Amino acid sequence: MALSSEVTVEGIVFPPVARPPGSALTHFLAGGGVRGMEAEGNFVKIAAIGVYLEDAAVAALAGKWAGKSAGELASDPAFFRDVYTGEFEKFTRVTFIWPKAVAAEEFAGKVMESRVAYLEAAGAYTDAEGAAVEEFKAAFKNLSLAPGASVLFTHSPAGVLTVAFSDDSSVPEASIAAIDNKALCEAVLESIIGERSVSPATKQSIATRVPEILKGGA
Repeated sequence: MALSSEVTVEGIVFPPVARPPGSALTHFLAGGGVRGMEAEGNFVKIAAIGVYLEDAAVAALAGKWAGKSAGELASDPAFFRDVYTGEFEKFTRVTFIWPKAVAAEEFAGKVMESRVAYLEAAGAYTDAEGAAVEEFKAAFKNLSLAPGASVLFTHSPAGVLTVAFSDDSSVPEASIAAIDNKALCEAVLESIIGERSVSPATKQSIATRVPEILKGGA
């Protein structure tokens, strides 16, 4: 098992290991950070995010990235691309810390709006992606995201995005959807650690922690 340690983000604890819904694999915590947005001149904190990787990620990343510093990783988009496109399982937990409940369908719509724009710009949006987007949004109907609730994504290397929901920080065994579309599966994680990341703090945390993790797994 890769060496990792827990991370606390705005009072939300991400343990060093987790087993995602829809997976038989235990993952290590690569990093975590806050997701926020500017509103009327203030930075409003929306969610705490933790990104986990299966153990096979260590060998997959070490050949190219072992020995690099945190600064080198943080500034290199190719490193994060190798994470979200890597042939290993990834797991993302998003725990909401905003002060009021909102319809989960609204959250899903906002996520998909940005992912459709991203895929269209990349020339990777077809009817198949359109159907996957609708499947994603449908999974969130009749759900509410109250403070402390979590949305969980398991990103398989085969391109299946498993979606789960929890009323707290726990990881449920059951999922609410399994969407078979590789482009969308990767795009969801890209929104968090890609070049236009919604959580630069999560990217920085991963870049800071991964050098030691790769060293420990070498």
